[in-house]
Amino acid sequence: MRTEIKIGGFGGQGVILSAHIVGKAAAIYADKYATMIQSFGPEARGSSCSAQVIISDQPVTYPYVKKPDILIAMSQEAYTKFLPELKEGGVLITESDLIDSSNLQSDIQHYSIPSTRIAEELGKKLILNIVMVGFFAAVTKQLDKDSVYKAVESSVPKGTESLNLEAFNRGYFYGMDLISKQ
Repeated sequence: MRTEIKIGGFGGQGVILSAHIVGKAAAIYADKYATMIQSFGPEARGSSCSAQVIISDQPVTYPYVKKPDILIAMSQEAYTKFLPELKEGGVLITESDLIDSSNLQSDIQHYSIPSTRIAEELGKKLILNIVMVGFFAAVTKQLDKDSVYKAVESSVPKGTESLNLEAFNRGYFYGMDLISKQ
């Protein structure tokens, strides 16, 4: 099994941390292999930003994503730029309040969450990425919940663990509820 994941958004949304958490969950807590590559625009905060993660049962010999199986888009710019790269039948995860995802191909599995709004309800807009990571874990089933939960807990700044774990749980259960209704 080899899964190629691309995460895109703008600097300040936690795109790189999201990719780091997914890779760490796979490599450290789920006994898989993982690679991560990140890319920033000319400035870090506010400009485009993306990260690529590959998760595999075998060692990863080529660390670049060719055609992502999963695209997580946190901004309209990332959606527009990276959607054409998504593999046929791929999984698209979007931030519903920031992205107009009309005119999708019918073979794409699309899941959407208002992660910014949920993060604001928790009191800190910057944790929208952790909400998105929880949602990713629920709707893709690429990694088990406990592996991703532990990766979040060990990756966020000290003193923010409980808030970030709450954000993860909100995203995860939003995704589980969405799947149960389908």
